[in-house]
Amino acid sequence: MSGTLNKVMLIGHTGDEVKMHYFEGGNCIGRFPIATNDSYVNKSTNERVTTTEWHNIVVRNKAAEICEKYLNKGDKIYIEGRLKTRKWQDEQGKDRYSTEIQCTDFTFLTPKNENPSSESRPQNTTQQVTSSVSNPKEASPDSPATEEDDLPF
Repeated sequence: MSGTLNKVMLIGHTGDEVKMHYFEGGNCIGRFPIATNDSYVNKSTNERVTTTEWHNIVVRNKAAEICEKYLNKGDKIYIEGRLKTRKWQDEQGKDRYSTEIQCTDFTFLTPKNENPSSESRPQNTTQQVTSSVSNPKEASPDSPATEEDDLPF
């Protein structure tokens, strides 16, 4: 295979409110963390162990404004994007690295009546913002019929 792929898909809960940064020219970015969980049973103790992984999400421009307006801490969200590692220097001049998810697509998964602080959420409980890709789950009536199967996607 001669091509490469950099794609991330996550479903998790937001860990904080969206922090906005505005730039000259009207552009902006929003940053927020989401948590994903993994659980397994420890075979020696038969105890269920749950681990949490935190991911730093970056959204841009109109998508950032929508996230700022409708996302609240604890909301469930689907994120699609690509990994991006940034290099920077700390106060001591040491090189530091941050890996972020550059969001290209997201869907709100928390129903609007589930979170009391999300009363201003749009009527559609899964707000979709796409930069260049449409939602593959939404088939047009003219498209060929898809078969039902056991796959989770």
